[in-house]
Amino acid sequence: MTDIEIAVIGGSGLYGMVGLTGVEEKRVVTPFGDPSDAIITGDLHGRRVAFLPRHGRGHTLSPSEVPYRANIFALKTMGVKYIVAVSACGSLREEFAPGHIVIPDQLVDHTKGIRAHTFFGGGLVAHIPVAHPFSPELSAALATAVRAANGTVHEGGNYITIEGPRFSTKAESLTYRQWGMEVIGMTTSPEAFLAAEAEIAYACMAHVTDYDVWHETEAPVTAAHVFRVVHQNTQLAQAAIAHLVHTADVWAGDFAAHHTLATAISTDPARIPVEVKTRLAPLVSKYLNNG
Repeated sequence: MTDIEIAVIGGSGLYGMVGLTGVEEKRVVTPFGDPSDAIITGDLHGRRVAFLPRHGRGHTLSPSEVPYRANIFALKTMGVKYIVAVSACGSLREEFAPGHIVIPDQLVDHTKGIRAHTFFGGGLVAHIPVAHPFSPELSAALATAVRAANGTVHEGGNYITIEGPRFSTKAESLTYRQWGMEVIGMTTSPEAFLAAEAEIAYACMAHVTDYDVWHETEAPVTAAHVFRVVHQNTQLAQAAIAHLVHTADVWAGDFAAHHTLATAISTDPARIPVEVKTRLAPLVSKYLNNG
């Protein structure tokens, strides 16, 4: 496949932007099953960009059912170096109002352990560093792009991922506020950590849709309200992505995220099963060529 360096994971409406040409669908087979849907590719400002509907077109996959490993692995095999994750989130702070965009810099995984969360195991152990789960460089460029699209953006913040698909109880929401969380969602874990294992720079454009259920004067969050705000923000997301792609020559580079595995693989290469080496070759072959 021709390398496609920039990918967007998010709603199925994102690839309907003005200026996207040469649109094609690609079905990618991975050792971890099928991705959420066909990957849409197109030319935007002289670059080939990939778009992957996280929940499938028609929103057929719950947050727990999204094939996160297949999605990230498929993008890796296409040559992707930068992922922009577009997601809906609830606000846990008064100043992060519905309609605003948050570019988080920290992540807490509060899912229940039922999602496959790593590519490794089965004879190959890797301990990746994730002190900075979101790429600082890509996040800064994304914030600039949102501002250029006239969006209200907050740089930084603690994002907590819950299992879903239900929303929080009020007691849970108040607890997350006490923990120091700023926004809450259902899909960023394990997506961000798998991107780290795949050595792909990852940043999140989190669209605030509601105040979760902690707020005393706002109505409790509903799915209908969330999707309504997400739909309203689609044009903003498209404009920000277009600006990010257009300015890639300015911000793109060789980031720390592109070398996550350099010191992470713990297993003696001679002891790694051939099947595992073959299956994970797109991720690890450059580190095991002498093993």
